[in-house]
Amino acid sequence: MTNIVAIAAGLSDASTTRLLADRFAESVKRKYGDATVEVVSLRELAHEITDATLTGFAPPRLQTVIDKVVAADGLIVVTPIFKASYPGLFKSFFDVLEADALTGKPVVLAATGGTARHSLAIDFAMRPLFAYMQALVVPTGVFASPYDWGSDGTNALGERIDRATAELVSLLKGAGTGRGPSDDIDLFSDTFLSISNPPTVD
Repeated sequence: MTNIVAIAAGLSDASTTRLLADRFAESVKRKYGDATVEVVSLRELAHEITDATLTGFAPPRLQTVIDKVVAADGLIVVTPIFKASYPGLFKSFFDVLEADALTGKPVVLAATGGTARHSLAIDFAMRPLFAYMQALVVPTGVFASPYDWGSDGTNALGERIDRATAELVSLLKGAGTGRGPSDDIDLFSDTFLSISNPPTVD
């Protein structure tokens, strides 16, 4: 059985970051029936992550999560974006991993933010981190702004989640990303078009 871990780095108790991670878990189950998905909330591990950062030793509960991440066949990482980058809790968790813990591991990058202007943080903040850790990041990153949770944007968000999931599943099955030159790209998605052509306010 294929094992996937989804890391949700939302800082509030009920967050769109966790909601996005759950949406990914549902998508994986639809597209890859022979897979288990466990969603891990970093908020619940904040004190342990801080202790591990200061001491160099992970407390037992955090070590259990680290072991699951290292053993996972693939990862889905979801973080909120504040001031154009991920929060310290997100970075601190990956700082406590061994340098080669994610080498060659397929990873989906996803993020949430209060404005679509944060969407490029996936490429200029998250991708360099996982490139340094030598993870195998799928081409499609998924950013969810408030627009995407409204009735106008939910279909576009679902399509991007399913596309990223399909790329992850294809990598896990050894078939590359499953994408080709004729496939649509995100530059023409409803979310990006809404940024360039915002609705008028009367």
